[in-house]
Amino acid sequence: MNKFWRKIIALGIIGTLILGSQSLAFGMDSEVAPAILIKAINPGYKIDGQNNAGEFIELVNLSGAPVSLARLSLNYTNTSGNNSNFFEFPEGSTMVGETLLLKLASAPEAKAADLTYPKTLALDAGPLELVFQGKVIDSVCWHGKDGCVAKFNANKPTSLVRNLETRVFEHREDYQPVFDPAHPSILLPPPVAEEAPEPHCQGLEFSEILSYFEASSSEQFVEFYNSNEDDLVLDGCQIKYRNRLFPLSGTARARDFFVYRPQDFMLTKNPTSVNTISLIDQDGSLVDQLTFANGQKKATALAAFSQDTASRNPLATSFSLNKTKKWLTTFFPTPGDSNVFQEFRTCAEGKTINPETGNCVKVATLATTIKTCPPGQYRNLKSGRCKSFGTTNSKKPCKPGYERSAETGRCRKITKNTGIGFPLQPIVESDKTVFVAFTALGAVILAGVLFCLWQFRQELFTFLRPLRLRLARLSCP
Repeated sequence: MNKFWRKIIALGIIGTLILGSQSLAFGMDSEVAPAILIKAINPGYKIDGQNNAGEFIELVNLSGAPVSLARLSLNYTNTSGNNSNFFEFPEGSTMVGETLLLKLASAPEAKAADLTYPKTLALDAGPLELVFQGKVIDSVCWHGKDGCVAKFNANKPTSLVRNLETRVFEHREDYQPVFDPAHPSILLPPPVAEEAPEPHCQGLEFSEILSYFEASSSEQFVEFYNSNEDDLVLDGCQIKYRNRLFPLSGTARARDFFVYRPQDFMLTKNPTSVNTISLIDQDGSLVDQLTFANGQKKATALAAFSQDTASRNPLATSFSLNKTKKWLTTFFPTPGDSNVFQEFRTCAEGKTINPETGNCVKVATLATTIKTCPPGQYRNLKSGRCKSFGTTNSKKPCKPGYERSAETGRCRKITKNTGIGFPLQPIVESDKTVFVAFTALGAVILAGVLFCLWQFRQELFTFLRPLRLRLARLSCP
């Protein structure tokens, strides 16, 4: 065999391989388009005050057997000439009926359909294209140009319906698409059950909160305590406040405190009613909840203490979540640290707390607050100074209306009358005000009567005339 025939055979083999590979690739990438056509459309009209009434798209299956709707979609060109993907059929869905009805999702009768689409059709637009794997397998247009059907008339509702024998569309006024809710024309794949997230925020609890700030809302904080033996990643944990959820992030160390400072919201500074803040797990379950009442004091925090610790020592500095918590208002906020109970505010130098009022008052010297007062003196709670009781054995009696104080030894005015030494004396006097009031009332009534007699004098004369004549006859002999 000479070289010429060898080249011819080699070229034939190469060409066969190339054509075969192309045919194989084409066969792998292509599938037979389903025998589905657009049967009818209606762009919707304004009827009885409702927009888009009657809008629908109806497809027909010519195969007589169930057809997969995978990779099938609708494209639409609007009035402006912009073409876009109008509707994508659900993956894994199957058309089992002869017709399939789609309606606008916002239309009044949207529920009476197999599927719904999001955007409305125009009265003068198109084409509406049925696309399979990127190729148009059917279309219809209704703007009256380039062989398209005449546009819809807003004053004369019609549907554009296809004659399945001639495949020609025409406007019809009496057409109603087919839909049987008892026998849907589409089968959808069962929804994939999503695994519910497992709770992982357990062991995290509220421990302190400050809402009533002094200068800036940045002073507000919410403190948590992680009672777990391991660190806790807070992703998925949420704060719920006023029916809104706010995500937590970061890591709460084991057996330690975690401070959250609100940024996306602000706690009510001084609530006038009861407020509630909740800790929600990633599965939606409630982990912990804190309810704090109104009447907060400025620059104070609401902190949690164990019941037994708080009852034994009100100045408790320990915190335990293993026992029932007791919430106390403290003048010593400790964000990120063990809670400290301080009943009163911290006073400036030279002042001390008056336990009765909770206010800071002046003191003479530090020594006066430590040393006891000498005999015959007592400590004034407001000033902190020692003051004399006075002479308790004085023979000089107090003047009438005064008594001697057992506490100070001084005479003080009697503020409560026991009745002894001060007999009640009856006081009799005329009430001129009542007399004047009754006199004025009588004058007003008399003036009213005289006014009525004068206004109706003619009627009274007419009424009394017969009586006067009768009396005159009786008096005559």
